[in-house]
Amino acid sequence: MRLTLRQPARRRTGAALAVAACLAVSGGLYALGPGTAGASSHREAPLIALDPAVDATDLYAFVSPDRPGFVTFVANWVPFQEPNGGPNFHPFATDAQYLINVDSDGDARPDARFRWTFKNVDKRGNSTFLFNNGPVTSLDDENLLFKQTYTLESSFNGEAFRTRASNVAVAPSRVGPASMPDYGALREQATVKLPGGWRIFAGQADDPFFLDLRVFDLLYGGDLSETGQDTLAGYNVNTIALEVPFKDVALRGDGARNPVIGVWTTTERPRVRITGRTGDPRSGDRVQVSRLGNPLVNEVVVPAGLKDAFNASRPDGDAKIPQLVKRVTEPEVPKLIETIYNIPAPATPRNDLVEIFLTGITTKADGPIKADLNSQLNNADVNPSKFRPSEMLRLNLSVPITADPNRLGVIGGDLQGFPNGRRLADDVVDIELQALVGAAQTGQIVDALAAGDKVDANENAFGDTFPYVALPNAVGVNTAGTGGGNPAAPASVDASPASASSGVEGGMSTGGAMAMVGSSVAGGLGLLLFAGWWMRRRNRPDTHTHGPDQPAHTH
Repeated sequence: MRLTLRQPARRRTGAALAVAACLAVSGGLYALGPGTAGASSHREAPLIALDPAVDATDLYAFVSPDRPGFVTFVANWVPFQEPNGGPNFHPFATDAQYLINVDSDGDARPDARFRWTFKNVDKRGNSTFLFNNGPVTSLDDENLLFKQTYTLESSFNGEAFRTRASNVAVAPSRVGPASMPDYGALREQATVKLPGGWRIFAGQADDPFFLDLRVFDLLYGGDLSETGQDTLAGYNVNTIALEVPFKDVALRGDGARNPVIGVWTTTERPRVRITGRTGDPRSGDRVQVSRLGNPLVNEVVVPAGLKDAFNASRPDGDAKIPQLVKRVTEPEVPKLIETIYNIPAPATPRNDLVEIFLTGITTKADGPIKADLNSQLNNADVNPSKFRPSEMLRLNLSVPITADPNRLGVIGGDLQGFPNGRRLADDVVDIELQALVGAAQTGQIVDALAAGDKVDANENAFGDTFPYVALPNAVGVNTAGTGGGNPAAPASVDASPASASSGVEGGMSTGGAMAMVGSSVAGGLGLLLFAGWWMRRRNRPDTHTHGPDQPAHTH
C-alpha cells in the first residue's frame, strides 16, 4: 500500500515542527467557548498559558506491547515542570475534571469516557513550608506532608458515570535523591490493577515528547541552523495512564469486528471559579477548557485568534466550518516551507491530509490513499450515515505488535505507529512533516526534509511495562553538563515497573496533595469572550446514548 515507504537516511531537516500540527486541524474551532488547553501542545494558546494545571500537552494510544488484547492510553498535563520547582511543585488541579474520551462508531461523540478528579491532603498547615520533612520511602510515609489522591469513574454509551476506584494515591513530584531515595518504588506503589484487568497510574513522569521548539524562530532560523536540540529534555509532566481490554472501548465490545477507535482528552473547569473555594469538581455548571487529539494541532497551525476557541470545541462540530477545514485542505506550512526553503508545496486541495487526520485512512472515503487502516468506517458494525469527519487520534487495535518499531510509524512502513495511534517513541514531528510535503501521496520520503528537526528520540528510555513512561527527572534543567537527565536509578528499580497485583483497597493511602491554586483567569476570561455561544448551547448534553442495537458495556 502506498503508505509503506522506504526508510529514509538518518539525516533530517528542521521545518518539521511547524509543519507537524497542520495535519490535524479540523474545523474544531467552531464550538467557541472559554477554552484553555488544546492539542498535543505546551502553552499553545493565550488562555491556557495562564492555567498550566489543565494544560494538556500530549496524548498517546497504543496496543499494550506486553499484554495482548489490551490498549493503553497515556495523557499528560502541566508542561515545562522544572524538577527543582519547589516548594509547591506541580499537583493536579482539584477543581477540574480530567477525561479520556473514546469514539468507536465514528459519529465524533464519545462512546466511552474515563474521568479523574483529584483531592489534596496537606498536613503542613502553619508549621512548615516543606513538601516533605524527611526521606520518603512509601506513598503513606509520614514524612510526605503533601499528597494527592484521585477517583476514577467511567461512563459507557451515555450512561451515568460509575466509580471504578477511589482514594488512589498519586505518585508525588520527585523532590530529589535525598527526599526520595528510591522513586521507582513510589512509582510502583502508585501503579494499580483493578477488577476487569484495568491498570491505572497517575503521577509525575518525564515528558516523553521530543522535538526542537525553535521552529518559532522563523522555521528553525531560516537556514535550518536551529535544529537538533530537544527543547523538552529534562522537564517533567503530570501523567494519567489507563490500560483496559479491547472490549471496553470497541464498538459493541467486539474488537475483532470493530477494531478502530478514536481518542481525545478534555479537561473541564467550573464555569465560574472562586480562588480558594473547595468542593466536588464533578458538581455544578462546568465548561470544557481543554481538548487534545492528534499532536501539534493548536500549537503550530491554528492562528492566534482561534486558539482558545479550538480548546473549547468538540469533535462533532469540526466538519461544520468549511473555512477551518480549509486549514487542512490548503495548509499554511507547506507554503512557508516553499517560500523559505524552495521546496515545492503539493497541489491543493490536500485530501490526503483530510483522510489522515479527519476521517482516518480508508478506501471507503474515496480519498487518495488506497488503504484501509484506521477509520471507524472500517468497523463492520458502523452506520456510515452517522459518520462525521473530525479531529481525533485514531487507532486500529488489530494491527499486530511489531518486533522492530520504526520511529517514523506508517510513513516508515510500520503500520502500528503514528498516525495509527501514537506510541511514546513515535517521531510525530518528522512524520507530520513528511505527510505535509506529500509523502503519503507519492509513496516516497521527501529527501530534502529527511533530516526533520534532528531530534530522533527521547532523552530518557521508556519502560517496557505499564505505565511505560520514564521516571521523572530530578536534575535541574539548567545544570551544566547533565543535559537535564535523570540521575542513575538504583539497580533494583525498574524505570517503568509492572502494575501492583493488589487492588485499590489493599494499600492505597488517602493521600492528598498540594494546595496549589495554579490556574488563573482562563475560565473567567473565556466566559467573557464566549458567553454568547455558551448561552445558546448550555443545555446541550455532553454525552449521548446509542440505539438499542448497541448494548451497553458490562463491568
